[in-house]
Amino acid sequence: MDINLLSLATLLVFGFIASFLNAIVGGGGLISLPALMAVGLPPSTAIATNKLANTISNGTSMLTFLRAGKVDFKQIGKILPFIFIGSLIGAYTVHLVSPSILKPLMLVMLVLVATYTVLKKDWGQNATERILSAGKKLGFLCAFAAIGFYDGFFGPGTGSFFIFILLMMGNDFLQAAGNAKAFNFTSNLAALSMFLVLGQVNFMYGLPMGFVMIFGAILGSKFALKRGTKLMRMIFIVMTCLLIVKNAWDYFGSH
Repeated sequence: MDINLLSLATLLVFGFIASFLNAIVGGGGLISLPALMAVGLPPSTAIATNKLANTISNGTSMLTFLRAGKVDFKQIGKILPFIFIGSLIGAYTVHLVSPSILKPLMLVMLVLVATYTVLKKDWGQNATERILSAGKKLGFLCAFAAIGFYDGFFGPGTGSFFIFILLMMGNDFLQAAGNAKAFNFTSNLAALSMFLVLGQVNFMYGLPMGFVMIFGAILGSKFALKRGTKLMRMIFIVMTCLLIVKNAWDYFGSH
């Protein structure tokens, strides 16, 4: 496949910005996926290529948070297989159904996430120990599996959804961001595996973009760890609102 140098340069710039923001509070898909589609990749190939780049980026972010003690595999280890399976199914579904069918539901969910976070001013500032009933544990597992499916199927906003559920479980913003990186890496890896089998990944764009995203992920992760929970809460709200505006524009503009 021929490669357009201007398109590649565009993807490197936007990939770096996407990975920097994604490492802090998620939402990088708001930038990276539209950039891939803007250079002419069809939706399924853009989603698949985005998964390659984001697997590299989220793996880097996860390692940075892990070294800082902000990834708790004891807490999240049993959740990872559900996310992996959900994402596999979601990725397989991409070539059967258009991802655009999820946009209305995603918009509603993002509005609820933003509203709840704004109203709960002290939410996520400190970690709290919460003893969950069997019913709540099952509910959270189903939520994580559903987000995994969404990530394999489409993607933008996945990090925000993971962080939101982790905050509900009692994590503070830093711990939630670290654990969400492990979730993101798992779902990206599962989706990437499926897309590789289906032959939909564009390596000519995906690998260079992923390489540059390593540096954005490292800088973003260190920024988050240094600045703490208060600034992360503000950035989380801003990124969620940007996701709402971007996807509302896309959805209502297409109608």
